[in-house]
Amino acid sequence: MRALVQRVSRAAVSRDGRALAEIGPGLLVLLGVAPDDTEAAADRLADKVRALRIFDDAEGRMNEALADREALCVSQFTLYADTRKGNRPSFVGAAPPELAEPLYERFCERLGAKRGEFGASMAVELVNDGPVTIILES
Repeated sequence: MRALVQRVSRAAVSRDGRALAEIGPGLLVLLGVAPDDTEAAADRLADKVRALRIFDDAEGRMNEALADREALCVSQFTLYADTRKGNRPSFVGAAPPELAEPLYERFCERLGAKRGEFGASMAVELVNDGPVTIILES
């Protein structure tokens, strides 16, 4: 499981011009699932994202976790793109939808995240705060 985590001042996801979800200050998580990922891996990664101390404390140091801030999670199979050969990415490293969707939903539930629509082509808007972008893997 792979998560690209961005600290945002706001983020939103829509499909065909229809808003699906939006958040204020918090985290935007783009989540990719691999074929061998498990429920335990989804739980561990969600817990890790929740505990990441990447928000400023009273002294301006990155020392606070998500806490009461919001999270938005978007499924992103392209995080498993393999571009080692040629110029067209291969996505064989991504789990098929029937395996990925339940783990995506579990991750979102555990994190308490709003979400996009699994498997849909969506528009994601964000204002990266910092910028702070971190890649996590289970």
